[in-house]
Amino acid sequence: MKEFKAWHINGFVALLLSAVCAIAGGFAIYYGVEGVTINITLVIAGIVLLILTGVGASSLTIIQPNEARLITFFGRYIGTVPRDGMWMVVPFTEKKNVSLKVRNFNSQTLKVNDAEGNPVEIGAVVVFRVVDTAKATFDVDNYERFVAIQSETAVRHIAALHAYDNFNDEKGMSLRGNSDEVAVQLMRELQVRLDVAGVQVLETRLTHLAYSPEIASAMLQRQQASAIVSARQKIVEGAVGMVEAALRQLEDNGIELDAERRAAMVNNLMVAIVSDRSATPVINTGSLY
Repeated sequence: MKEFKAWHINGFVALLLSAVCAIAGGFAIYYGVEGVTINITLVIAGIVLLILTGVGASSLTIIQPNEARLITFFGRYIGTVPRDGMWMVVPFTEKKNVSLKVRNFNSQTLKVNDAEGNPVEIGAVVVFRVVDTAKATFDVDNYERFVAIQSETAVRHIAALHAYDNFNDEKGMSLRGNSDEVAVQLMRELQVRLDVAGVQVLETRLTHLAYSPEIASAMLQRQQASAIVSARQKIVEGAVGMVEAALRQLEDNGIELDAERRAAMVNNLMVAIVSDRSATPVINTGSLY
């Protein structure tokens, strides 16, 4: 099933013609029964004109902005009127209103397993609109419910393809670190699923992402440990640079240290810089030898 335009003309023209037919039919019947003899021809003409008036009035339909009217004639789809206003369509048809407004679907918080098997909680919002009224009406039972079910299915599938987070500089997308890319991937997959319903996906966004309560504490400790290790690496890199600069400056000032004294100095500087607590100095009154 595919949408196409139905036959329609300006409703005000049809309304004017109906009014003319109604007036003409009323006068025809009045003059037909006036007098001693009844003019059958005028009476029949008046009745026909009144019937045409009723037919014309029944074919009028009013469409609000951002809405469309789907027309069926005795069970057969004959087209859609996508423009707002008052229109005259084929008489004796059933007219169904279909909204073309942009709408949101906010999924529930779903509990799924990510690519590493960790249980996570995830939710998303889907912005969509109907672009094909025929598909939305005839190809699916209820397109709004169809969008809801397919959206949650797509969110579950996307969450299972990626890990919640990448540790130790692992390659690949993660749900937390690549939320924009994951949203684009979700929109593409969801659009494929919703094409059958004549729905266009305008945007998708993750609205909730967290570890499940049963593992949240353990994963928080893991994240803290990774952060501490990364910070220590930066501190060590900076400390090595500072020690190299100190030794170079001593050599530039003409102070020569043998290998043992250099090793002792490097050890002391590294301990003082890298330690997460204040270093306690120890004064050596003897000799290194």
